Order: sequence, then structure tokens, then C-alpha cells
Amino acid sequence: MMTVTTSTKRQTVVWKDKYGNSYSYSIFPLPVSLNPGQAGNYIFCKLVNQTWVPIYIGQGDLKERTSNSHKKNCIVSKGATHVHCHLNNSEASRLLEESNLLATFPQAYAPTGCNERTGG
Repeated sequence: MMTVTTSTKRQTVVWKDKYGNSYSYSIFPLPVSLNPGQAGNYIFCKLVNQTWVPIYIGQGDLKERTSNSHKKNCIVSKGATHVHCHLNNSEASRLLEESNLLATFPQAYAPTGCNERTGG
């Protein structure tokens, strides 16, 4: 479901949701320090048997969310080694992407991941 490509700039990965949408993310090893004031989507993950396993899927200010995540302890305890990010200035689009990826990768929810289900 994820395709990794290498370029002279940075490795990228394409995450696909079950609705047929594809999202291209840049790969950053942890720890990472991103520039402030950049909104986007991100996925904390680890590589298991050549497959990226999502641990936490989110959206918001990329520097704030990847440096000071309120789920940092959980993310570290689940073994995250990388964060995948891409810019996305539309909050509605970011929220839809986050929702679609969580529907596709339920392992990002607790107890195996760190996302929490809303509404029970």
C-alpha cells in the first residue's frame, strides 16, 4: 500500500487509502526539526519487514505536531523511527485525509497505535 521513491531531494512514500486516494509524503528520520508555520498531514511510523506501519496519524502545524506531540510518550513507546509529512494548507482537506487514512489503517488506533477513537 505504500510506495517508496528516492530522489536527489528526499525519499517519499505514497500512502493509499481504501477509497482510492493517494497521498505523497516526505520521509524524515526521528528526531526531526521542521520549519514553523507549515500546515500539513503527518504519520509517525516504523518500518517492519519492508512495510511502513503507522503509529499515529494526524494533521496541523507540522513543527508543533512533530516536535511537541501530546502523544510523544506513546509514539516513542510504540517504536516510531520516522515521521512522514506533506504540506496541505486546507484544514478541511487535512481532516478528510486524516479520517480516510485512519479508516484504512485502524492499527494506528490504540492499543496497537496512539490515535484514540472518538465517540467510543
